[in-house]
Amino acid sequence: MDPLRHHGDVDATPGLLDFAVNVRGAAPPGWLRERLVTALDDLARYPSAAHDAAARAAVAARHGRRPDEVLVLAGSAEGFALLPALRPRLAAVVHPGFTEPEAALRAAGVPVERVFTDAADGHVLRPAAVPAAADLVVVGNPTNPTGALHPATALRTLRAPGRVVLVDEAFADAVPGEAESVAGEPGFLVFRSLTKTWALAGLRAGYALGAPDVLARLAAPRPPWPVSTLALEAVIACSTPAAVAEAERAARDLERQRAEQTAALAAVPGVTVAAGRAPFLLLRLPDGQGERVRHALRAAGIAVRRGDTFPGLGPDHLRVAVRAADAVARLVAALTAALTDRAAA
Repeated sequence: MDPLRHHGDVDATPGLLDFAVNVRGAAPPGWLRERLVTALDDLARYPSAAHDAAARAAVAARHGRRPDEVLVLAGSAEGFALLPALRPRLAAVVHPGFTEPEAALRAAGVPVERVFTDAADGHVLRPAAVPAAADLVVVGNPTNPTGALHPATALRTLRAPGRVVLVDEAFADAVPGEAESVAGEPGFLVFRSLTKTWALAGLRAGYALGAPDVLARLAAPRPPWPVSTLALEAVIACSTPAAVAEAERAARDLERQRAEQTAALAAVPGVTVAAGRAPFLLLRLPDGQGERVRHALRAAGIAVRRGDTFPGLGPDHLRVAVRAADAVARLVAALTAALTDRAAA
């Protein structure tokens, strides 16, 4: 498999305690399930233009945009697959970062230049490192897998005439106050996902925000009815003020959980935890121990996301989702045992 196409669901096989996939909860909340169940009665009909318009209007109201600045997607992954339609001459992709944009661009023959951040300074985005010739720049915020949250001021300096700046905000609603989000600003192409916060990975629902002409170019190769009726309904439901308020409460709970999990993992001898603002943590293990420890965790019934498929990281990096305290205690115990066994040997 192309390393750029490796994702956490490959690591999280059934029966394992899942720290590999960054989805909050095992199922959508009850109110959202009820909304989707009601929409099942519409599945005999094709997704309608009116339903799509309602979803775009709901997203526009949520972010203070116009409906023509919204494109509903079958998940952010569809948006990444559509990037070649923008016909960039040179794409700059900030790494370590989500790999699907680069994979899609390279598969279409688009030249890609990697722009690496550095763990030594917390993976801070340095706009000056982006090549001036790049007419497409891709950056995550917060970034997967480092969890770095780049200041909106730094993102704004990336904008230039003739350049599309794509900010992947798949995890933005997991940050209290959606700090540093540029979803409400013109001059960016922003992708949002409903997968993580609302446990909808199997539904494929998300949206893009941007200038109407950019969205039209992005959408040009799409087939008819690209977004399902259920996904359109989910986008509407998750854009309501009540849903946004619920996501905010969850983000504040996550912040507390992340701090507690960071402290617990950092107390394991030899483990370094990167500071971040996302619903996951990037771990660095002692040199040469990563692959062995990952297999030891798997033998103990725990799935973690390998880090070596992210450009800029290596086998000693692991990404773990933020989870409840009892699950974290099990991870810490297994991680401690794996590293202690090696030290004793």
